[in-house]
Amino acid sequence: MVEKDNIIKETVKYGGLGDFKSTYQYSRRWLDEEGYTVIEDKYSEKLSGNSKEIEIEWTASKKLTDYYKSTLKFKWRILGMTDVEVEADGKRKNMNKFVELGIEIKGILEKDYENKWEPAPFQKFLKDIYQKYVVVERTREKENHVRDTVQSFKEEMKAFLELTGRK
Repeated sequence: MVEKDNIIKETVKYGGLGDFKSTYQYSRRWLDEEGYTVIEDKYSEKLSGNSKEIEIEWTASKKLTDYYKSTLKFKWRILGMTDVEVEADGKRKNMNKFVELGIEIKGILEKDYENKWEPAPFQKFLKDIYQKYVVVERTREKENHVRDTVQSFKEEMKAFLELTGRK
Protein backbone atom coordinates (compact mmCIF):
# COMPACT_ATOMS: atom_id res chain seq x y z
CA MET A 1 0.00 0.00 0.00
CA VAL A 2 1.23 3.48 -0.83
CA GLU A 3 2.23 5.39 2.28
CA LYS A 4 1.40 9.08 2.28
CA ASP A 5 3.01 11.25 4.93
CA ASN A 6 1.67 14.78 5.39
CA ILE A 7 4.82 16.83 5.80
CA ILE A 8 3.71 20.46 5.83
CA LYS A 9 0.71 22.73 5.43
CA GLU A 10 1.12 26.42 4.60
CA THR A 11 -1.26 29.21 3.67
CA VAL A 12 -0.87 32.35 1.60
CA LYS A 13 -3.41 35.12 2.28
CA TYR A 14 -3.69 38.37 0.42
CA GLY A 15 -6.17 41.19 0.10
CA GLY A 16 -6.04 44.23 -2.15
CA LEU A 17 -5.16 44.90 -5.76
CA GLY A 18 -3.73 42.19 -7.99
CA ASP A 19 -4.06 40.41 -11.29
CA PHE A 20 -5.77 37.03 -10.95
CA LYS A 21 -4.85 35.83 -14.43
CA SER A 22 -1.15 36.64 -13.92
CA THR A 23 -1.16 35.07 -10.45
CA TYR A 24 -2.72 31.87 -11.80
CA GLN A 25 -0.27 31.69 -14.72
CA TYR A 26 2.74 32.50 -12.53
CA SER A 27 1.95 29.73 -10.07
CA ARG A 28 1.41 27.15 -12.86
CA ARG A 29 4.66 28.19 -14.55
CA TRP A 30 6.53 27.96 -11.23
CA LEU A 31 5.31 24.39 -10.70
CA ASP A 32 6.17 23.46 -14.31
CA GLU A 33 9.69 24.82 -13.88
CA GLU A 34 10.09 22.76 -10.70
CA GLY A 35 9.18 19.62 -12.69
CA TYR A 36 5.69 19.06 -11.30
CA THR A 37 2.77 17.69 -13.30
CA VAL A 38 -0.33 19.66 -12.37
CA ILE A 39 -3.91 18.39 -12.54
CA GLU A 40 -6.75 20.82 -11.95
CA ASP A 41 -9.25 18.87 -9.90
CA LYS A 42 -11.75 21.70 -9.48
CA TYR A 43 -12.47 25.15 -10.84
CA SER A 44 -15.68 26.93 -9.89
CA GLU A 45 -16.83 30.52 -10.13
CA LYS A 46 -19.84 32.06 -8.42
CA LEU A 47 -21.08 35.48 -9.44
CA SER A 48 -22.74 37.78 -6.96
CA GLY A 49 -23.49 41.16 -8.48
CA ASN A 50 -20.21 42.45 -9.86
CA SER A 51 -17.97 40.29 -7.64
CA LYS A 52 -16.78 36.71 -8.04
CA GLU A 53 -15.98 33.90 -5.68
CA ILE A 54 -13.54 31.38 -7.15
CA GLU A 55 -12.48 27.99 -5.84
CA ILE A 56 -9.66 26.00 -7.43
CA GLU A 57 -8.06 22.72 -6.42
CA TRP A 58 -4.84 21.37 -7.91
CA THR A 59 -2.82 18.22 -7.39
CA ALA A 60 0.82 18.59 -8.42
CA SER A 61 3.12 15.57 -8.39
CA LYS A 62 6.75 14.85 -9.13
CA LYS A 63 8.68 11.59 -8.96
CA LEU A 64 11.74 12.06 -6.79
CA THR A 65 13.03 8.48 -7.15
CA ASP A 66 11.56 5.08 -7.99
CA TYR A 67 10.43 4.90 -4.37
CA TYR A 68 9.53 8.50 -3.40
CA LYS A 69 7.09 10.95 -4.93
CA SER A 70 6.30 14.50 -3.89
CA THR A 71 2.64 15.51 -4.06
CA LEU A 72 1.41 19.04 -3.45
CA LYS A 73 -2.28 19.80 -2.90
CA PHE A 74 -3.48 23.34 -3.52
CA LYS A 75 -6.81 24.87 -2.50
CA TRP A 76 -7.40 28.37 -3.82
CA ARG A 77 -10.25 30.47 -2.47
CA ILE A 78 -10.83 33.94 -3.84
CA LEU A 79 -13.57 35.99 -2.20
CA GLY A 80 -15.06 39.25 -3.42
CA MET A 81 -12.97 39.61 -6.57
CA THR A 82 -14.01 42.62 -8.63
CA ASP A 83 -12.60 44.14 -11.79
CA VAL A 84 -11.16 47.62 -11.32
CA GLU A 85 -9.35 50.11 -13.46
CA VAL A 86 -6.27 51.76 -11.96
CA GLU A 87 -3.79 54.32 -13.17
CA ALA A 88 -0.12 53.35 -13.02
CA ASP A 89 2.71 55.38 -14.55
CA GLY A 90 0.16 57.60 -16.31
CA LYS A 91 -1.56 54.63 -17.98
CA ARG A 92 -4.89 53.04 -17.22
CA LYS A 93 -4.75 49.36 -16.43
CA ASN A 94 -7.35 46.69 -15.69
CA MET A 95 -6.73 44.79 -12.45
CA ASN A 96 -8.65 42.86 -9.83
CA LYS A 97 -9.44 43.79 -6.28
CA PHE A 98 -9.58 40.91 -3.80
CA VAL A 99 -11.38 40.95 -0.50
CA GLU A 100 -9.36 37.80 0.16
CA LEU A 101 -7.17 35.54 -1.93
CA GLY A 102 -6.12 32.43 -0.02
CA ILE A 103 -4.02 29.50 -1.15
CA GLU A 104 -3.62 26.48 1.11
CA ILE A 105 -0.68 24.24 0.19
CA LYS A 106 -0.17 20.73 1.58
CA GLY A 107 3.09 18.89 1.01
CA ILE A 108 2.88 15.09 0.98
CA LEU A 109 5.66 12.53 0.62
CA GLU A 110 4.54 9.27 -0.94
CA LYS A 111 6.60 6.14 -0.35
CA ASP A 112 6.40 3.08 -2.60
CA TYR A 113 4.01 5.06 -4.81
CA GLU A 114 3.85 2.28 -7.43
CA ASN A 115 3.04 -0.32 -4.75
CA LYS A 116 5.88 -2.63 -5.77
CA TRP A 117 6.67 -3.89 -2.26
CA GLU A 118 3.25 -5.11 -1.15
CA PRO A 119 2.10 -8.03 -3.37
CA ALA A 120 3.23 -10.72 -0.91
CA PRO A 121 3.67 -10.81 2.89
CA PHE A 122 7.42 -11.42 2.59
CA GLN A 123 7.83 -8.33 0.39
CA LYS A 124 5.87 -6.29 2.92
CA PHE A 125 8.25 -7.52 5.61
CA LEU A 126 11.23 -6.48 3.47
CA LYS A 127 9.65 -3.07 2.91
CA ASP A 128 9.31 -2.54 6.67
CA ILE A 129 12.98 -3.46 7.20
CA TYR A 130 13.97 -1.20 4.30
CA GLN A 131 12.09 1.79 5.73
CA LYS A 132 13.14 1.31 9.35
CA TYR A 133 16.83 0.61 8.84
CA VAL A 134 18.07 1.32 5.32
CA VAL A 135 16.52 4.57 4.06
CA VAL A 136 15.90 6.56 7.23
CA GLU A 137 18.24 9.39 6.25
CA ARG A 138 17.08 9.38 2.62
CA THR A 139 13.46 9.65 3.81
CA ARG A 140 14.43 12.64 5.96
CA GLU A 141 16.06 14.28 2.92
CA LYS A 142 12.94 13.76 0.81
CA GLU A 143 10.73 15.14 3.59
CA ASN A 144 12.96 18.23 3.73
CA HIS A 145 12.70 18.56 -0.07
CA VAL A 146 8.88 18.57 0.13
CA ARG A 147 8.95 21.05 3.03
CA ASP A 148 11.38 23.36 1.21
CA THR A 149 9.32 23.25 -2.00
CA VAL A 150 6.11 24.23 -0.20
CA GLN A 151 7.82 27.04 1.70
CA SER A 152 9.54 28.28 -1.44
CA PHE A 153 6.21 28.35 -3.33
CA LYS A 154 4.61 30.26 -0.45
CA GLU A 155 7.36 32.88 -0.39
CA GLU A 156 7.33 33.25 -4.19
CA MET A 157 3.57 33.77 -4.22
CA LYS A 158 3.66 36.30 -1.39
CA ALA A 159 6.36 38.28 -3.19
CA PHE A 160 4.52 38.07 -6.52
CA LEU A 161 1.22 39.25 -5.02
CA GLU A 162 2.90 42.14 -3.22
CA LEU A 163 4.77 43.15 -6.36
CA THR A 164 1.79 43.02 -8.72
CA GLY A 165 -0.48 44.68 -6.17
CA ARG A 166 1.77 47.74 -5.92
CA LYS A 167 1.91 48.57 -9.64
